[in-house]
Amino acid sequence: MVKSVALVCRNWMEIVSGPYCWTEIDLEHWCRKCCIANRSHLIDPVVRKIVRRSRSTFRRLSTYRLGDVGFSFAASRGRCLKTLQIPMCEVTDQVVEKHVRFLANLTFLDISYCLKITEKGLKAFGTQCKSLTHFRRNMPLWELPTSVEASDANDQEALIIAETMEGLQRLDFAFNRLSDTGIEAILTQCKALTHLEIQGCWNVELKGDLEVRCKKLVDFRSPWIDEHEDNLVDSSDNEDESDDESIYSESPSSSDLD
Repeated sequence: MVKSVALVCRNWMEIVSGPYCWTEIDLEHWCRKCCIANRSHLIDPVVRKIVRRSRSTFRRLSTYRLGDVGFSFAASRGRCLKTLQIPMCEVTDQVVEKHVRFLANLTFLDISYCLKITEKGLKAFGTQCKSLTHFRRNMPLWELPTSVEASDANDQEALIIAETMEGLQRLDFAFNRLSDTGIEAILTQCKALTHLEIQGCWNVELKGDLEVRCKKLVDFRSPWIDEHEDNLVDSSDNEDESDDESIYSESPSSSDLD
């Protein structure tokens, strides 16, 4: 793509070679195409190439299945970065802890389905990224718990969010294992919170005044979805799958972003 644009004329070549085109880096669809074509090894090198072209001026980075190498390179040059979306990444806690200090200006962070980032990495983000106003940490669907499984509730991530991300306005936390204890801490500490998504957090019961407090928010998605909403979600998924077939019809190559 970049190579083709550069061939149009000298002025265009100078533009794509400079940082002006790369303040907003959205590679998510391209990265998904790589994964479908079994070429995920291309993701980190391409991210490095585009970040280098931005000359550390990029304000948004959106990828998919980003690895440690790509994250460390981008983060170390991310002093201007405001939005970081890296769902399904392979980044580890150790790499987050080492490089997160460069991301102090982040306002929106999406680490949904990033299973290698645990409480340690989450705490590092919360401690260093004090400008965060929107945090997304949706996790994979898990089965509705029985009374025996209810003991699997885990509030550690929720408590870390409450302790280190007091300025949050939006929190997307679907299919996490927090309980009422975690919700209580978040509502108490994150006083600027206006949007809360806890769909699929089936250990939450909203006892006492928790339900009333949640419903006072501008937008609240409860742990439970009724049958009508399920049908809407299924319909939307079918449409997305249809769109994906056309989006991913071509296999990517390393030359796509040369």
